[in-house]
Amino acid sequence: MTPGAGQEKELRADAARNRARILQAARERAAAGDNSLQLNAVARLAGVGVGTVYRHFPNRHALVEALSTERFRELVDEARAAAAVQDPHAGLRRLLRFTLDRMLDDPDFAAVLESAGEADAPTSEMKAELDRAVTGLLEDVRLTGAVRSSIQADDVRRLLCGVGHAVRSGSSEARDLYLDVLLEGLRPPR
Repeated sequence: MTPGAGQEKELRADAARNRARILQAARERAAAGDNSLQLNAVARLAGVGVGTVYRHFPNRHALVEALSTERFRELVDEARAAAAVQDPHAGLRRLLRFTLDRMLDDPDFAAVLESAGEADAPTSEMKAELDRAVTGLLEDVRLTGAVRSSIQADDVRRLLCGVGHAVRSGSSEARDLYLDVLLEGLRPPR
């Protein structure tokens, strides 16, 4: 049985090379501005058959999830760095801005971050790891009185996805304003 997208099972050497070539070809297409990531075109660029692509990535979303792994790692690292900041509220703002910038730079990553259910177990694991890191940060911010007790990490992620949508549909100059509104909305009622 061949592992699906992103599964950590040991691949044969040739299958691992093919998977790496497919991911590299997809990254190159995305970097060139082609976000369609049609699996047939990716297969051609990678020099493999389309069946090989489908064995590793049954659909475009699975391929996008695999490409998003690096972004999730960046977010987890940033959440941990934000938790180490002396002022937890400033750390939360820093994390939200960092995440929003990544979402605006990479619409496919934003779609993975926004999606409720993943076909790819590693994506679910990365979201859970991110939520754990954000939960720790939120606990520190709560101690300062700057976040409602009912707000959870997945609430923050969903709200930030809404801000991302608002910025994409409006003006990028409004990014900081919208982040300020989000942070103010996280505060307990006065």
